[in-house]
Amino acid sequence: MQAGQDVGGLEEATRQFLDARPRLFGIAYRVLGSTAEAEDVVQDAWVRWQKADRTDVVEPAAFLATMTTRLAINTAQSARVRREAYVGPWLPEPIDTGTDPHVGAERAEAVEMAVLLLMEKLNPVERAAYVLREAFDYPYKQLAVILETSEGNARQLVSRARKHLSAERREQVGRTEHRRLLEVFLTAARSGHLETLEQVLAADVVSYADGGGIRGASRIPVVGRTHVSKYLAAFAPRFWPGSDVHWVEANDRPAVLVESAGKAVALLCADVSTAGIDRLMWVMNPDTLAPYASSVQAAGN
Repeated sequence: MQAGQDVGGLEEATRQFLDARPRLFGIAYRVLGSTAEAEDVVQDAWVRWQKADRTDVVEPAAFLATMTTRLAINTAQSARVRREAYVGPWLPEPIDTGTDPHVGAERAEAVEMAVLLLMEKLNPVERAAYVLREAFDYPYKQLAVILETSEGNARQLVSRARKHLSAERREQVGRTEHRRLLEVFLTAARSGHLETLEQVLAADVVSYADGGGIRGASRIPVVGRTHVSKYLAAFAPRFWPGSDVHWVEANDRPAVLVESAGKAVALLCADVSTAGIDRLMWVMNPDTLAPYASSVQAAGN
């Protein structure tokens, strides 16, 4: 009888976990900016959920979200140390939001590549507070419980994060204008047309190339309209000939997947405001790029 009850209890626990899983992944991914690390956190939460005393758990989804958030914060603290030793600029791992149901947000907040990159400057607790509030609309009272702090401090954490992001990021354009400017940029970049590049780039544009020390990507960000334009024009003859480009969706924005000889070599994402293209983000590290490319191919994009 006891064994039967245990089996029934585990079946119910499994159902509760699977119901919550999309949100758990969505929280962990935003806090960490890494699909692999997010999957590890969710798996750890599943193991702990199986072993937990669930008899007094009134709201399984809330319990699991709390557990996952705290695990993600711990992982983010150790990830920061690893990223400080990373070769060249580190960029978040992209995700195919067009087809992937596991992003798990009621809103698309805090999933764009540029936002994930900017949130790296926040401490892990500020980042978690911002994600829970802005992407998942958790009330401050619940934030305080999850983060083991006061409600007033929870408000301050979210406020500091908002101020940081608003200071670092201009008003964004809509998806149609985003794609239009990216199309103009792509044509100019492939041909090395300096004048057009300078027209679509913001004056203080920054180009990040995440090669992880593996590919011949710039190991420092390139800053400023003139420097970025000249860099891209010089880069064009070596990079674009023989390549194919495919329009995809990455982190809720149009993006460009670049292939050479049938193999993905780069994902180009952009942060586009009313001033033009503010950030260019070239994901070139094969370890980061391969999972995204595989998900796009599996979806038939």
